[in-house]
Amino acid sequence: MTLLLSNDEVERALTPEESIAATECIYRELAEGKAVNRPRSQTYMPVESKQHPGFRYRFKSQEGASEQTGVWALRITSDMAGFSYTAGIKRRRILPVATGDRYCGLVILFDLERLEPVAIMPDGVIQKTRVAALSAVGAKCLAQARPRVLALFGSGWQAGAHLELLCHQFPFERVKVYSPNQEHCREFCEGMSSRLGRAVETAGSPQEAVEGSDFIQTATAAWDPVFDGRLVEKGMYVCSIGGSDASSKRREIDDETLRRADVYVVHSKEVAQLDQSPDVWEAAQKGIVRWEAIHEIQDLVAGKAVGRTNPDQITVFNNNTGAGTQFAALGAAVLRRARALGLGKELPTEWFLEDVSP
Repeated sequence: MTLLLSNDEVERALTPEESIAATECIYRELAEGKAVNRPRSQTYMPVESKQHPGFRYRFKSQEGASEQTGVWALRITSDMAGFSYTAGIKRRRILPVATGDRYCGLVILFDLERLEPVAIMPDGVIQKTRVAALSAVGAKCLAQARPRVLALFGSGWQAGAHLELLCHQFPFERVKVYSPNQEHCREFCEGMSSRLGRAVETAGSPQEAVEGSDFIQTATAAWDPVFDGRLVEKGMYVCSIGGSDASSKRREIDDETLRRADVYVVHSKEVAQLDQSPDVWEAAQKGIVRWEAIHEIQDLVAGKAVGRTNPDQITVFNNNTGAGTQFAALGAAVLRRARALGLGKELPTEWFLEDVSP
């Protein structure tokens, strides 16, 4: 039988601890040659939408697998993509234009031995959690052993996932959040304070957020750097999730932050080169960082690269792209717990099979 799951069921099945552990495990497998990942593909229609000027249809796909998960994961999204401005800041936007004002994204898991699909689920909850889980793995390798003050940029869905997983991993003494929409930021802080059972406070400006912090996490949809790199001081850890693609050169950290970094680690140099991303590939081309000195997260996890070696270093992790391996890791974890908890609806697997060779 093939298990069909909803986002609510995925969220019930996915815990912060398992998300981080599964992510760390599959990146170790990737470094050891026991996992595979296909770089993300994003294809845009060459003309704008007639009903939504300024936006274009985009089809995105990524896939990956590992020996331990036992599954091949295919993640696909059918989007109406573009941008808008919030408080003068350019932001990426995906419009909910599917039936019922909804979005369309799926994760399909295939069994590596039996070939057949074993699970189908929406990509939403896994999407936000897989990014936050990899950020948490990066922080484990590059942040101070006991960071005291977290500065979080962003007050959306992705920021909430990051805050939950990072607070699960580190006992921060203080958490500050900055977003240009201060009303939304206050609502976010109130909601997360209640959810986490700890104080989460608003910062009135990027400078107020960065100053006095030793851990900076950006989790926004911004297209331009969200704070001035001249504010970065010795011992700070910075993590960005602002990856670009060939059509949108978005970034969350500026050249000055990279110039000050003693250690710079990214998710994928291959994707950064394909996308010619401004905060990885272009920074290397401009001589701000040396391409050879940039390491990838799987090598850090597997001990093939060195992370933070002293408390005064400025370390940066650029979680610059998504990966199919992440959906394999978290998808497999969801499938195991969902079956144990009796979640989802079972569909006859033969619906998806055929008796002729593809």
